[in-house]
Amino acid sequence: MTQPSEQELLTRVRRGDQAALGHLLQMYQRRLYTVCLRMVGHRDDAAEATQDAMLKIVQHIHEFRGESELATWMIRIVMNQAMSQLRRRRVRRSISLDAAGDGHDPQDQAAALRQQLADSREPAPDQRIQQEEARQRVHEALARLEEPLRAVLVLRDVEQMDYQQIAQVLMMPVGTVKSRLFRARLALRHELREPSTQEETASDTARPTRSQVSP
Repeated sequence: MTQPSEQELLTRVRRGDQAALGHLLQMYQRRLYTVCLRMVGHRDDAAEATQDAMLKIVQHIHEFRGESELATWMIRIVMNQAMSQLRRRRVRRSISLDAAGDGHDPQDQAAALRQQLADSREPAPDQRIQQEEARQRVHEALARLEEPLRAVLVLRDVEQMDYQQIAQVLMMPVGTVKSRLFRARLALRHELREPSTQEETASDTARPTRSQVSP
């Protein structure tokens, strides 16, 4: 049986079809939760923020006019909810574990972040341990960034949204998105750098292998 398209579901939602609304929410629930989790850094808080965001989506779905993609509209709501969660609960952003430095260019941070946060391949046992440790360090480093920098990193390097979509979510010019993303990648690289690497020259800094950064 062919699954209804997103547009078909939206049309049915506007006619008051609650089953279609439930289907739409199910389609996006995991993605919305991922955005929340990367922002607040705590599973229970992320689940609560996601539930609150989905309630707002239900309440305001009839206001959606298609001026942006539905996913962009939903992510704007969930991002606002995550920001509110951070302001209310002051989620702890510093965890005392060693940060791993890689010394690569900020533009390469996108590939590294995607690989470490969302790699779905099944590695060998020893690789799995190393990848999990690296992923955990990235999570912790991401949580230490200022919220505006964290937001643009999550949307670009995890969600892989384009600049225009990010501008719509964060309600800012595309130029601001690009400059903030550059600063965010620099900040994340700084958080990931080991103390010893700060004393090394650029020529002595080891670059990551392809397996470490490839998505």
